[in-house]
Amino acid sequence: MKRPKIIVIGAGMGGLAAAADLARNNCDVTVLERAATCGGKMRQIRIGTTAIDAGPTVFTMKWVFDALFADAGLAFDDHLTLVPVEILARHAWASGGKLDLYADTQKSAEAIDEFAGAREASGYLAFCERSRRIFETLRGPFIESQRPGPLELVRRLGFQNLGAMLDTAPHQTMWSALGQYFKDERLQQLFGRYATYCGSSPFWAPATLMLVSHVEQTGVWRVKGGMAAVSSAMHTLGKYVGAHFRFECSVAQILVQRGRVCGVELENGETLVADAIVFNGDLSALGLGLLGKKASNAAKPVAPTNRTQSAITWCINARTQGMALAHHSVLFSDDYRAEFNDVFKARTPPKSPTVYICAQDRDDTCTAPDGAERLLILINAPADGDLSDNPAFDPAQAKQAAWRIMQQCGLTIDMEQSVQTIPTDFHALFPGTGGALYGRANHSPFASFQRPGARSALRGLYLAGGSVHPGPGIPMATLSGRLAAAQLLKDYGKD
Repeated sequence: MKRPKIIVIGAGMGGLAAAADLARNNCDVTVLERAATCGGKMRQIRIGTTAIDAGPTVFTMKWVFDALFADAGLAFDDHLTLVPVEILARHAWASGGKLDLYADTQKSAEAIDEFAGAREASGYLAFCERSRRIFETLRGPFIESQRPGPLELVRRLGFQNLGAMLDTAPHQTMWSALGQYFKDERLQQLFGRYATYCGSSPFWAPATLMLVSHVEQTGVWRVKGGMAAVSSAMHTLGKYVGAHFRFECSVAQILVQRGRVCGVELENGETLVADAIVFNGDLSALGLGLLGKKASNAAKPVAPTNRTQSAITWCINARTQGMALAHHSVLFSDDYRAEFNDVFKARTPPKSPTVYICAQDRDDTCTAPDGAERLLILINAPADGDLSDNPAFDPAQAKQAAWRIMQQCGLTIDMEQSVQTIPTDFHALFPGTGGALYGRANHSPFASFQRPGARSALRGLYLAGGSVHPGPGIPMATLSGRLAAAQLLKDYGKD
């Protein structure tokens, strides 16, 4: 039987996972990546002799990667070194107060008791149980499965489990649901931040996103060598099972014949034939015609007003004083709602932002290294990177606001070298996005169902990545690649 010739466009996490699954299922797979390395948003920036993680910094849902490697007869743990994290994150507020969350929920409850009282600690444990139930309800029939519609999801769950479906609270906002568990608004801020893991506002996102908290409670790891080691391991897996990779190789257009994809044309004019294609890029790039007019109907672009957040980041070598940073630290302002109004309504970097810091040389002792240390500093920003006429967008003011919050929390940074990335830069790195880092914002009960599934509207073209089902984030994007490969193999078998 002829081996299907498959082209994977993009070597992000979804593309790498799809390539591995397709190659081990006797497909002739070629991965085309326009960058010099794999990983997509999981990128590093070099400052001097050091490499700083400049994209995702939190590794969770290890079971996704264990399964991917095990299906190829390998062990994920043999290809990189993971260190379980005890302190999930250190939190501080400009108005005062510091709180660590731990992988041990009972230890977190004790810390919350000391921070805000016994009632809030009890609310935390109840919140943990609710987030666990939501995750377990949705894991099989939604997260790990081909994208269902609302009625199909109910059918998969079974009508006898409608109570569990209602418990996922899609019609309640995350912020209002958090008010049932926490009266201290600082804790509402802390746990509301999980909505931003999907690039959304906790004031408009459904309470379903509380499940992200359970994901962290089941394990967070530091990766020796940085997050790029994860994509490197997946690249090694792809080569092991027979996939071919071409880097610094840009696709000009997807070729279509008689209503079905038949190959690609590269920017250098070279043509490659294919029986099917997996597109591991932002779906808006397709809908906007960046992969050719004939492929533009494969997926609808996300309207600018429906995009998730972008970010402004600073990768720096610096010495710090004052507040002792953990590996992950989050510094909050006093007005959380104003931050999201600024980003999503005023379309401007927040005047008082939440500041996330990944201190990449620190472990659970929270001890600073001798000399300068590597930091990624991030604040939210509107995804208007493709618009050059936004007078409200001032990166210099955004930096002043971020540094002011850090100072109010007791942190002083003596910066030696830095690289700033703004939404315009993210838009250039990831075409069609406007700088949005997570695709479509999850701002309605049915927003998760508006992300397309693995099969596009164009025959032979399949979708993977954070802008499609099951959503953004390292493990979710990886699952999207596996779902794309599974759908392709099923369809090819029928053909």
